[in-house]
Amino acid sequence: MRIGIDVGGTNTDAVLLDGTLVLAAVKMSTTTDVTSGIVAAIDGLQRQHAFDPAGVRAVMIGTTHFINALVEARRLAPTAAVRLSLPAGASLPPMVDWPQRLVDAVSGRSYLCHGGHEFDGRHIAELDEAELRKAIDDMGRNGIRSVAITSVFSPVNHEFEQRAAELIAAELPDVAISLSHEIGRIGLLERENATVINAALRELAANIVDGLAASVTGAGITAPLYLSQNDGTLMDVDFARRYPVATFASGPTNSMRGAAVLSGLDTCAVVDVGGTTSDVGVLNQGFPREATTAVSVAGIRTNFRMPDVLSIGIGGGSLVLGEPSAVTVGPESVGYRLTSKALVFGGDTLTATDIAVAAGRAEIGDPELVKHLDRDLVRAALERIAADNADAVERMRTSAEPLPVVAVGGGSVLLPDELGDAGEVHRPENYAVANAIGAAIAQIGGEVDRVYAIEPGRRESVVDEAKQEAIDRAVAAGASPSTVDIVDFDEVPIPYLPGNATRIRAKAVGDLQLGV
Repeated sequence: MRIGIDVGGTNTDAVLLDGTLVLAAVKMSTTTDVTSGIVAAIDGLQRQHAFDPAGVRAVMIGTTHFINALVEARRLAPTAAVRLSLPAGASLPPMVDWPQRLVDAVSGRSYLCHGGHEFDGRHIAELDEAELRKAIDDMGRNGIRSVAITSVFSPVNHEFEQRAAELIAAELPDVAISLSHEIGRIGLLERENATVINAALRELAANIVDGLAASVTGAGITAPLYLSQNDGTLMDVDFARRYPVATFASGPTNSMRGAAVLSGLDTCAVVDVGGTTSDVGVLNQGFPREATTAVSVAGIRTNFRMPDVLSIGIGGGSLVLGEPSAVTVGPESVGYRLTSKALVFGGDTLTATDIAVAAGRAEIGDPELVKHLDRDLVRAALERIAADNADAVERMRTSAEPLPVVAVGGGSVLLPDELGDAGEVHRPENYAVANAIGAAIAQIGGEVDRVYAIEPGRRESVVDEAKQEAIDRAVAAGASPSTVDIVDFDEVPIPYLPGNATRIRAKAVGDLQLGV
């Protein structure tokens, strides 16, 4: 058996699976401290289908802890950004494009030092260790507790990042260190930003992971704990402590993976309607389509892997305002206070959930409390929700080919049976907890994204090398070797660079290997 848990802004969903069979599924309100909501969800599973905690082989959790901490600019560690680039790369300093409140929240300090590589691995300049030691001394005097190291073209050659990390660890042994080649992709500023974000979250990650582990063991479960990543795969707790940024957008990703399993469709659009937002994404071969451009997180441009998701402010907790002729739904939401604010629960706020109950689409709370609603207002609100979601699906299409639509999430009762030009809406069994199911069935992945200088006649060997490295990374992360396959591969020549430069990205995925 496995337990999958997904912590959303409004609800915490949990499922108990035996293989792909759903034995129990619960939906609880997300609590302020989150972990107590997880404990309540596990208790809910136990009440619905009694199980022996010793029979649980793994627990998978998707959490919003880290993205929320960044957005709210709280609980971030004092962080330094070290860029190895001089004499190049000095015109735009680290964190130059960050919102000032986030720079202040991380007590951001930046240091430019000599080093870095050309795209083909040649040195821009040698690493100046004396210069770096001066920076380390300044970090220590200013109370820096986490460091992000970025070197020019480190995805091609990361020797300078590794050496800088050794020097910092020797002088400041208690400081957490994040290396950009392990986090971001080609593109200096965006990769650096992602690394600084990761570094700022390292202290919080240690505390949160320990809290999640305690909430699971407190339920008597001794099985390994895994956290969902934003590419639809899993990471163990040690990896999560080092790379908390990898959890960003894991919620929509879990929903899409769950939708693939529940619907049997591996290529489709997925509309996940939660309590606060509707997240629209596209599945290719059962995995979320990844964003191909820089992704802005809390106003910061990054380029680490993220699903291509379009979020609109419509969910079960969305406020419904205006008259039938000019009704609006969202983006304001009562969020996790739905059970105290919505009319059907005796509250004083008209929400999308009230509209669904009044229309007979949901049986939640007390329907008598919304009988007075204007029928025209109810119809207009549902039409607005359908139109906005249909527009979002249309914007996510990349071809004229028909794209099936799968609706999941507790709020998907707000959607009609047909959605604009997309046609029929598939709403599979257990759609309300698709996110938790996606977490429970997630696999282990490994990825390579690098620029290679391919010599004549060596293309095949370079491609094979990249694929094998991706497979090796998946196995090292805990995938069963016999199940690992390449699920995504891109090869893009870069004509403006010499030496037949080619960017190769390979992603391998396999089943989680348990009991080892």
